[in-house]
Amino acid sequence: MAKLNPALFVREVRSEVAKVTWPTRKETLITTGLVLAMSALAAVFFLVADQLIALAMRGVFGLG
Repeated sequence: MAKLNPALFVREVRSEVAKVTWPTRKETLITTGLVLAMSALAAVFFLVADQLIALAMRGVFGLG
């Protein structure tokens, strides 16, 4: 069974965090903008798809 050494754990975590390549502010803003744009595009797509399906159902079943 492995021994638990909190000090060793903290040293290893700090060592691993130092290896991380953090994005720049510009990269973060661009990525955030792309995520928001794609989310809006998906919302519009599903709105249109839902409206088309509702229109088809009204036509088929004569409801509404």
